[in-house]
Amino acid sequence: MNKNTNNLLAYGVLLLALVAAPFLGAYPVFVMKLMCFALYASAFNLLLGYTGLLSFGHAAFLGGAAYLCGHSIKVWGLNPEWALLLGTAGGAFLGWIFGMLAIRRQGIYFSMITLALAQMLFFVCLQAPFTGGEDGMQGVPRGALFGVLDLKSDLAMYYVALAVVVLAFLLIVRIIHSPFGQVLKGIKENEARAISLGYDTQRYKLLAFVLSAALAGLAGSLKTLVLGFATLSDVHWTSSGEVILMTLVGGLGTLSGPLLGSAVVVVLENKLGEIGNLLAAISGVDWFKTLGESVTMVTGLIFVICVLAFRRGIMGEILALRDRFK
Repeated sequence: MNKNTNNLLAYGVLLLALVAAPFLGAYPVFVMKLMCFALYASAFNLLLGYTGLLSFGHAAFLGGAAYLCGHSIKVWGLNPEWALLLGTAGGAFLGWIFGMLAIRRQGIYFSMITLALAQMLFFVCLQAPFTGGEDGMQGVPRGALFGVLDLKSDLAMYYVALAVVVLAFLLIVRIIHSPFGQVLKGIKENEARAISLGYDTQRYKLLAFVLSAALAGLAGSLKTLVLGFATLSDVHWTSSGEVILMTLVGGLGTLSGPLLGSAVVVVLENKLGEIGNLLAAISGVDWFKTLGESVTMVTGLIFVICVLAFRRGIMGEILALRDRFK
């Protein structure tokens, strides 16, 4: 079998596992949260992994869209499908504003501008009355999809979220393998050469930035719909750091890397205490029971190990190894 067939089989198995997950004992809300962050990381990877632009401000798109989606449902009474679209459009609009201000700068200057703009939005969300301030926006109802499908059931919400994430991921795949995506890869490898070939690289980078922001906005909107709330942690700079960590741990510039990286980080954040208790029961070492209090330390240690031992990320190294013994 060729590489494309192997990839299709792997994604097919993953999709089947996700379809069957609620019936195999998985907690639907936790898996939905994981899928939202997988989409968030994939959106970021489109910008950094395929265009070479390191943004420290992607939390603005995730959190800004989360608040917009929640407010539109809770106060304006929009149906969930319109709220998701509005949140996605809000993320794209923020991406356009950020991109127009930052895209002409390169390297650390570009990254710092995106961080500064994102922190400005964070303080707006902190002070604005409709966001709930430090308490966040609580009690966002899920509503009924197209006025027909009631999303109060976790199972119904799960399959809607799965459909949204799969369609968004297919869009990312289509973008990457399109002529537009090939130009983005060329810009990442050698922007001067792309300019010499007649491409308006600023325009391509801005469009990539807006697409990435829109998809991050979709992830934030879906997260609000799933969990029923939006908080300041969504728009805080640490959320931007998390998505960088997810992408680098999983494998920069690979389609599957952000999926794995987001799974590793989200599972560690939510299940490290349970993992520590299990290790303590197996080994008899009580120290493992304290792991749940050291999520940041463990996550940082994994990041250091990946940087030193798996410079391409986990999936990047696996794919490189596969190609070597092909």
